[in-house]
Amino acid sequence: MKHFFFTLIAALGLAGIAAADPIEGVWQTEVDEGSYALVTIAPCGGAYCGTISKTFNASGEYQSPNLGKQIVRNMVPQDGAEYRGQVWRPSNDKVYLGKIALSGNQMALRGCVAGGLICARQNWVKIR
Repeated sequence: MKHFFFTLIAALGLAGIAAADPIEGVWQTEVDEGSYALVTIAPCGGAYCGTISKTFNASGEYQSPNLGKQIVRNMVPQDGAEYRGQVWRPSNDKVYLGKIALSGNQMALRGCVAGGLICARQNWVKIR
């Protein structure tokens, strides 16, 4: 009986620990107009958002005015390893319909216009 209670308590404790979603973590963007960033993606409400946590150019790390700004906004999980929300592009200060497809530590992030018919794509790599 004592063993049963320990097993029950352990099972309840583990059930309370939610596994992190694979989109959560720190992602390195592709180079865009000579710079790239590290983006930290974490839960925000019922979705996921990504905040620029570091920026780099050819000279190394630098203090961009975009530090701390959300680049990935309100990404909601879809079927499989896909997400939909919005993406902000710092170089032109525009927000696009965003689509993410995950494959291991790789992210294909698309920013789209015209209802998703025309998209630009970047591949990001998860570093943490």
